[in-house]
Amino acid sequence: MISFTKEGTGRPIILLHGFCETKEMWKTFSKDLSTSFTVFCPDMPGFGDSPLPTEELNLETVAVWLSEWMEEQSIHHPVVIGHSLGGYVTLALAELIGSSLRGIGLFHSTALPDTEEKQKVRNKTITFLKKHGVDKFLDSFVPSLFSEQHREAESGVIQELIQAGKKTSSQAAIAYTAAMRDRKDRMELWKTFSNPKLMIAGELDMAVPLESSRLHKDFTDIYHELNGVGHMGMFEAEKESLRVIRQFLDLV
Repeated sequence: MISFTKEGTGRPIILLHGFCETKEMWKTFSKDLSTSFTVFCPDMPGFGDSPLPTEELNLETVAVWLSEWMEEQSIHHPVVIGHSLGGYVTLALAELIGSSLRGIGLFHSTALPDTEEKQKVRNKTITFLKKHGVDKFLDSFVPSLFSEQHREAESGVIQELIQAGKKTSSQAAIAYTAAMRDRKDRMELWKTFSNPKLMIAGELDMAVPLESSRLHKDFTDIYHELNGVGHMGMFEAEKESLRVIRQFLDLV
């Protein structure tokens, strides 16, 4: 069962959260965009209020679960925008159901697979989670997602995200870390996906380096870099991010 919020009327938009995040992170975006669209914000299985299924987890199975949820909710031809892990799932969903998605967006995410160095970091994360659990991991992980210059101003948001993330079990966090480590290269899918594509990148993003984001630019309908922003543009540059998303939604 997938827990979700639904707000507004009009063409459907699905906003997918990232790793150890929940649907609540989108509340400002959902409220703003719901004046023109129907906005769905699900908790992906294993996060927030959505239980972790017993089946083996990878990005492809998450995409299947989401497509089944879309059918149950009669969500047809949505625009799907995913943050980080949510972007990886968006691409897996695009691979699964293709042009039935009206448009797709990567928000601090990438179609490229993990580098060998990044895979080693994932393995260290799994080791840490097994030894110390989610709570201790989130206390250091979440602040690092924000650029240094925004951490103090966003300290309240950071604490909210940490508390929301603590709904995640160690089992789910480990399973998703492995799924991200082992994900496929979907750059060819990004290049060939026929409907409109959006990419929002952070100049100071430590999780998705800017040089990686720029490799997508020539194949993207709207590509936008947020100056001075880390991995959390929906908070670090809220108004600018919303403006770019609305600009994209005018295309689809």
